[in-house]
Amino acid sequence: MRRFTPEYLERTRRGMWADDREALADLKLESRQSVLDVGCGTGELTRVLSEETPTDARIVGVDADPALLRVARDRVPEGVSTCVGDATRLPVRDDAVDLLACQALLINLPDPRTALREFRRVSRDLVAAIEPNNAEVGVSSTVASEQRLEREAREAYLAGVGTDVALGARVRELFRREGFIDVSVRRYHHEKRIEPPYSSQSMEAAVRKASGSGLDAHRSELEAALSSEAYEDLKSRWQSMGREVIADMQAGEYERVEVVPFEVTVGRVPE
Repeated sequence: MRRFTPEYLERTRRGMWADDREALADLKLESRQSVLDVGCGTGELTRVLSEETPTDARIVGVDADPALLRVARDRVPEGVSTCVGDATRLPVRDDAVDLLACQALLINLPDPRTALREFRRVSRDLVAAIEPNNAEVGVSSTVASEQRLEREAREAYLAGVGTDVALGARVRELFRREGFIDVSVRRYHHEKRIEPPYSSQSMEAAVRKASGSGLDAHRSELEAALSSEAYEDLKSRWQSMGREVIADMQAGEYERVEVVPFEVTVGRVPE
């Protein structure tokens, strides 16, 4: 399983589910009594599940990374529990919950079907997977080179990452292969917008572009698809783009919109 820092999860999940939660309708959260959030990370989805379920529902977040769980414990509401556990070997008895949910988890597993079999064991009713299709991410920017470079880097990342990070659109078929019934899919668009007045997080993102540190965070995945020379060339052009972003921010002229499509797939465990 791939590992992430709390800072990375904060950047990539900021604002998700803040306003529109219609895509979660098939989880029937208003009637859930016991919910397990697998791969909960720093607790972003766990918090949403707690807000949308009855006050007496039992919510538990589980993650393989204790460092992420330490952050989650400070962020989830009182009464929500967390524990360490692997998505393919959950420390939970059979039929323990009436909803098992995960968000951006299956895309980071070498064999997501193994996890789905474990999910069937643990849930006595519904399983929900909220997974992005990173091949369809859309970026628009007032800096002309940014959209082109983002696409170039994304294509190399998709080729070198080693797991199926574009899995979202194919989760329905995985659910059906693993025997889930009444499978439904809704789409959620996670929009990340940068515009004046700029937040401190937006300024930090621009600095990461100009320094190349944002690209370096994914160097191993990118160099799995690119030669070292090609990576350094991409980084040089990326840094130049970042300097242009900073200049435009200083002039108050920079705007950027990124849209990540998520597929919310829900299936029922057969009796």
